[in-house]
Amino acid sequence: MTTIKELYDYREMIFSLVRKDLRGRYKGSVLGFLWTFINPLFQLIVYTIAFSFILKSPIEKYYLYLFVALVPWIFFSASIQGGANSINAAKNLVTKIYFPREVIPISYVTSCFVNMLLTFIIIFIVLAFSVVFSDVQINFIALLTLPVIWVVEYVMALGLALLFSAVTVFFRDMEHILGIITMAWIYLTPVLYPIETIQNERIRKLFYINPMTSVIEAYRDVLYYARVPKFSTLMIAVAFGIIMLVLGEFVFSKLKRHFAEVM
Repeated sequence: MTTIKELYDYREMIFSLVRKDLRGRYKGSVLGFLWTFINPLFQLIVYTIAFSFILKSPIEKYYLYLFVALVPWIFFSASIQGGANSINAAKNLVTKIYFPREVIPISYVTSCFVNMLLTFIIIFIVLAFSVVFSDVQINFIALLTLPVIWVVEYVMALGLALLFSAVTVFFRDMEHILGIITMAWIYLTPVLYPIETIQNERIRKLFYINPMTSVIEAYRDVLYYARVPKFSTLMIAVAFGIIMLVLGEFVFSKLKRHFAEVM
């Protein structure tokens, strides 16, 4: 409760850091903030070509099937990798002034989250295009569960960012290890393929140990299959989110008092 109160007192600092990150992310580039939309669109084009023409996927409207999962994955991956280095990147702040150290990973993950929400504008445009020119349907009741999925993924990403940002201060190699882990993680998550592709039932169950599996399935239920996510799927995602946040804050709170000494 003390940490929550402190974070509330420093809420203006969080908002300020989020604004600074969003403004400075593409500062100096010609296209500027448009890269928020261009990056995921080009990833979508590359994966769609690869899985529609080279490694042909039997999934109908694969572009939509992929896009509704790829955008949340980009947010999750960026939050972990960038969040892990967030404390080290803010060395001058950490060593010179007092503030709740959680402010730094929170502001970084929040800026990534806002970036994802902006990219969802493209998802809704693609979805509307598919409704008009194809037989895709929209379930407005299912769309009401979308904010819940957003919050769950945000909590999960924040928990991992807290955990890895604290560990990376003491073990700098973690930043590079996470790059390898997230590269492999996307293939262990049903982002590029349906979970049903895994024929072995036991192995398929193991995939649900991956916290992002339930989150990606929930997004697809709402935006691709136009149905309300299964209650069990949402509950698994919520449980993972809470566990990640509690674990991340526990480790962070134990290590943060030594940050200034190590830096």
